[in-house]
Amino acid sequence: MSDRYTVVPDLSAEVEIPVNGILSRTLYSDDRVRVVIFGFAAGQELTAHTAPIPAMIHVLQGEARLNLGGDMVEARPGTLVHMTPNLEHGIHAQTPCVVLLTLIKVPQPLVTPAPLG
Repeated sequence: MSDRYTVVPDLSAEVEIPVNGILSRTLYSDDRVRVVIFGFAAGQELTAHTAPIPAMIHVLQGEARLNLGGDMVEARPGTLVHMTPNLEHGIHAQTPCVVLLTLIKVPQPLVTPAPLG
């Protein structure tokens, strides 16, 4: 193990797919990125919401319908989606699913005070 890298040998093994409901687990988080894995039972839904930072969804197992800014997109293993900040999005699991979410924490720009006078 090193403090310079993190290895997850099998992403799908990092979360159980519940019989009913949604489980999530943060796999990694620092000041620049947060990686969360989700297990969705068939029929479960993460309702439409927004995030103030860019994010990526990667479907690892199962099939889902993604709401991306009002567009409905079918997703299956291998589907990768990049979302801009404040894009309304949601996930409906059509089958049991495992989904990886990567939140990209954008550094806030430095605010330079206006000169006095």
